[in-house]
Amino acid sequence: MRAAPTILHLDMDAFFAAAEQAAKPSLRGKPVVVGGLGPRGVVSTASYEARRFGVHSAMPMAQARRLAPNAAYLVPRFTVYRAISEQVMELLRRLSPLVEPLSLDEAFVDLEAGGSADDTASARAAGERLRRDILETTGLTGSVGLAGSKMLAKIGSEQAKPDGLVVVEPGTERALLGPMTVRTLPGVGPATGEHLRRAGMTTVADLAEAGEDELVRLLGKSHGASLFRMAGGHDDRPVVAEREAKSVSVEDTFDVDLHDRVRVRTEVDRLADRCVRRLRAAGHSGRTVVLKVRRYDFSTLTRSETLRGPTDDPGVVREAAGRLLEAVDTTGGVRLLGVGVSGLADYTQEDLFAQAAADRAAEGKAPADGSGGEGAAADAGRAAVAPGAPEDAPERPGEGRAAPEERPAPAGGVPAAQGAPEAVEVPAERRFPAGHDVRHAAFGAGWVQGSGLRRVTVRFEQPWSAPGRVRTFWVDDPELELSDPLPLTGGAPRGGPEPDQSSWPATRPKSRAESPSDSEAGRSGGPGSGRARP
Repeated sequence: MRAAPTILHLDMDAFFAAAEQAAKPSLRGKPVVVGGLGPRGVVSTASYEARRFGVHSAMPMAQARRLAPNAAYLVPRFTVYRAISEQVMELLRRLSPLVEPLSLDEAFVDLEAGGSADDTASARAAGERLRRDILETTGLTGSVGLAGSKMLAKIGSEQAKPDGLVVVEPGTERALLGPMTVRTLPGVGPATGEHLRRAGMTTVADLAEAGEDELVRLLGKSHGASLFRMAGGHDDRPVVAEREAKSVSVEDTFDVDLHDRVRVRTEVDRLADRCVRRLRAAGHSGRTVVLKVRRYDFSTLTRSETLRGPTDDPGVVREAAGRLLEAVDTTGGVRLLGVGVSGLADYTQEDLFAQAAADRAAEGKAPADGSGGEGAAADAGRAAVAPGAPEDAPERPGEGRAAPEERPAPAGGVPAAQGAPEAVEVPAERRFPAGHDVRHAAFGAGWVQGSGLRRVTVRFEQPWSAPGRVRTFWVDDPELELSDPLPLTGGAPRGGPEPDQSSWPATRPKSRAESPSDSEAGRSGGPGSGRARP
């Protein structure tokens, strides 16, 4: 416990939703919900306007839609959020070399280690300066807590929300914590909180009054002693700049329970490939493969297999996950699947069998056991991804459909991009997730308000413009493409097109018989576009 409040905790305000509002002028001041839009999707972030209706993080999306039917519901754009997060983390690293990121939008900073503060006044000045810099750099707001410990700094940032700063002065810790619920303390979740409630302890003051011996009796030596110290305001945990990753995993929740065993195996292979891509991106390999299966009745099974040595070979991980799946009964239906790798290392031990299979594939010989075929199809399917497709589309919370980059190739192993176009009715690159950025050859930059029935509705506006007009196009309109996100700050690019600020009505596509030609339609308001429906 420090004598000065030199530990800073930053928490960006409604980060995902605020980033979407900053990028989309028409959504500013309106309820916005970001998360999985499928039937089993979950809310990732809700704007403060949406929270007034009772919407909050981790809520089922169906419940959120009932509470706030007129809110804007968007698919997460993790590429955008990561870019903004890196800008924020760079600002934190200017304050101190000891920055401990907890997530994309949250981090601890040791101001004393960086020489940025050594007393209350200098700590407050550093916190205020940080908030100004974040607003100028990203256009977003963050809340700051300053205290002598990590626990109290985090509590301070919660009290500062939104867009504020709270300093927990040394000596005031017990008075601050006393009336708070026991769930405020780190390590007290729903189960521990209920256990303490049954023992008559609902506030932090109750824990301090009960004494260490009673908490040890109820919760065990380690947890009980730690909780008693925290109830007194003592938290000696240091700010750690780098946390060693213990595992890498991915999972998907499906809109409809999977009953087909072949489909389940295909999804497991797809998740294994995604997991290995993350593993390689982090520069790791792993020794233990873990399979997670949540069945129709919400029962969750976890199975693991430890290999002879660490690997980052997708074929090895697929085969191990497949073997684990064989031991799981999925006849009642599967609502969630996950594949992970633990026992991480920074080197690999080549799997001889996988290497032999790769050699046979290179010689044009099919594997004797038929393994690897689905993985090869997935690899071929990845060749069909459009350059502008968002890399995070496959990781949308709550959506379990195969993503564009995961689609198998057409029969014969020819990637869709090289095969005959008539083989696929709607190519993978023509998917337009709600909220994602697009660019039209005639109307410029915009974002997807929604899509369906082979139509996509776009609002043409930019972060620095006024709310723009809405137009609807055919999903296969050649002049409409997914695009890279625009910067949130800095104004319109020099020499770029003027933002479209017209208040003309929205448009919808004409029937193809109505449009004389695509070129004429483009001159009159976009290919196939005509009178509008808002």
